[in-house]
Amino acid sequence: MSFPKSTPYLIIGAGIHGLSTALHLAKKLKASGKGTGEDIVVIDKSGIAAGASGIACGVVRNNYFQPAMRELMAHSVGHWEAHAKELQYNPVGYMQISSESMHEDVAQIHKEQQAIGYESDFIEGEAECDTYMKGLFDDWQAKNITSILHEKKGGYAHNAAAIYALAKMAEEEGVRIMSGVTVTGLKSANGASAAIIGVDTDKGHIACDYLVIAAGPWVRDFWSMADLPDAISIKGADGKIHDSVPMWKYWQLEEGVLRVDPESFKTNDGKMPPVIHVDTDAPLLSDVDGSVITEDMWGIYYKPDFNFGGIQGGAMPYRVDKPANDVTLDPYGPSSPEFIASPEFAHMWVSALAHCNARFSGTMPKYLNEPSGGVGCFTPDSFPVFDVFRENCYVIADSNHGYKMIGVGELVAQEITAETSTLLSPFRFSRYAEGKLHPVSNSPYPWS
Repeated sequence: MSFPKSTPYLIIGAGIHGLSTALHLAKKLKASGKGTGEDIVVIDKSGIAAGASGIACGVVRNNYFQPAMRELMAHSVGHWEAHAKELQYNPVGYMQISSESMHEDVAQIHKEQQAIGYESDFIEGEAECDTYMKGLFDDWQAKNITSILHEKKGGYAHNAAAIYALAKMAEEEGVRIMSGVTVTGLKSANGASAAIIGVDTDKGHIACDYLVIAAGPWVRDFWSMADLPDAISIKGADGKIHDSVPMWKYWQLEEGVLRVDPESFKTNDGKMPPVIHVDTDAPLLSDVDGSVITEDMWGIYYKPDFNFGGIQGGAMPYRVDKPANDVTLDPYGPSSPEFIASPEFAHMWVSALAHCNARFSGTMPKYLNEPSGGVGCFTPDSFPVFDVFRENCYVIADSNHGYKMIGVGELVAQEITAETSTLLSPFRFSRYAEGKLHPVSNSPYPWS
């Protein structure tokens, strides 16, 4: 494929958002008679699924306290269901299992899920929850659980395989995908506020009429290239203005694999279980020596996964000022969100598995050290920004919600072709100045 000197639509990033946007934009252009997929070029400094989309846990859920997030996720779940086979999607469901501090929030989520027709069951009370879970797993033993939200939809997909499937679907529509192209700058006709007319890369200049930035954790760097503010003002719920708030922050997300037979973790009736997510304030004791790991609120998620070859999942992320393991997020040099999780994570996560299911006790030697998890780039409120800047530059800043949000590409394509999306409207950049912020739950996770 020859290097393009120009293209009507240029998309930066060959992950879930970039490829989904390319696919749906190609379809919309063709349907409207205003173009084809050949008018779209996707570039990536590494390749398809080379970033966070390729190593993500792959969980698809709708467990959100925020109404706007819940409706957006329901839309995306529909996309996963519609293309389950080609995207290697496993619709096993999802369970949010929580201690009392989250009871009220999760009850509200269930109520509002029912209002939008999203099927889920809600179980309340410590004894009732224990009975429900032992009905699924004879060896269930987690403590301090007082509510369970069992989403009948949702599940997980096989990370990179789903992204490659998206790429194939886009290419079948005529979209050109180019790997190994590093963007070094954005060009405009008349100064920092004018429309983007092209991008400079290490392979040459590409002129474009419209630019989409779907760069995952590297969004900060493209934001800077577009001369957008690195600090903003936010109007709080109390009406007070908070100045000089950093636009971006980083969290380290650790995930891992327990190398046991995935078939060994099934429900009592022999079926594949839902994705399990536990948040509890019960003391977490080491499964190695019985010492106290933490007495604070903690959370994990896990699932049997034949793609990973074991039990795969993760735990709560932690804030970092500088990404760990010498990872840099610099588009001018070597970078990768991929990393090996710490020994502390492995100890905590396997002990937490044993806290929940007795079958995992004594399995610490089976923890597998391999690349998983990564660095997440978050907005000030940890929720996405989907908006147009510089007149013709659409920024998809997913704030680490990305993989499950496969339907966002369709909505972005809709907006690029001049159809405003009501589902994306709550995620405009203007919400910070206007004080139209999303509600925050009692979850220990920054994205909830």
